[in-house]
Amino acid sequence: MAIKKSNKLPQTAAIKQILKKCSSFGKKQGYDHEGSLPDDVPKGHFVVYVGENRSRYIVPISWLGHPEFQSLLQRAEEEFGFNHDMGLTIPCEEVVFRSLTAMIR
Repeated sequence: MAIKKSNKLPQTAAIKQILKKCSSFGKKQGYDHEGSLPDDVPKGHFVVYVGENRSRYIVPISWLGHPEFQSLLQRAEEEFGFNHDMGLTIPCEEVVFRSLTAMIR
């Protein structure tokens, strides 16, 4: 019996890549002031874009540990991968995203 080797990154490595992508996105958009993110993103938070209109949401980094949010991140990875210039985009409807975030809070 052959063991199929997964090409997916371990969860920790995937999260590090997501955070790195979030940080580099700000630099590409001209937000980088000596390594800082946009002024409206508090320390300990990051930006995601949700839905067809790519509405911008600022979410706490602590959500990365929630299984529901991790599921959304896995869907984002499957749909977009890590090599794109669209920021961290979550492929779901805004109504679903708001409902999920209400449960996480």
